Amino acid sequence: MSTYSAKDNEVQRRWWVIDATDQVLGRVAVKAANLLRGKEKAIFTSHVDTGDFVVVINADKVRVTGKKETAKTYMSFSGYVGGHKSESFRQRRARHPELLIQGAVKGMIPHNRLGRQVITKLKVYKGSEHPHAAQNPVPVSEIH
Repeated sequence: MSTYSAKDNEVQRRWWVIDATDQVLGRVAVKAANLLRGKEKAIFTSHVDTGDFVVVINADKVRVTGKKETAKTYMSFSGYVGGHKSESFRQRRARHPELLIQGAVKGMIPHNRLGRQVITKLKVYKGSEHPHAAQNPVPVSEIH
């Protein structure tokens, strides 16, 4: 018996939509990362992109637990003197809420060429409208 290895051109890709309204950020990110990588498929192969497309809507209504709303900070550094910028979770949610989910999912996929290819299949939107209705995305029902 030989081990099955999926080929990139044989993978059937589906579209999923996740409604992040009142869902915990980490739970939404785990579900999206697993769908993007294809870990819920029987043909999952670790070195091949076997995942699906994921659309996350209502990113501005995502929930966090504990004191993360005020205590969690996001930091970036340009490499230049005085190039340190930081903002709290609340500030980032007001400025660009899509970055919250994109950053959480990006940390859960491999940090290599495959991961950079996989993350392009993630589409995050602030409101409930998205331009991917023609792909007939299926809603993800169970996020624990």
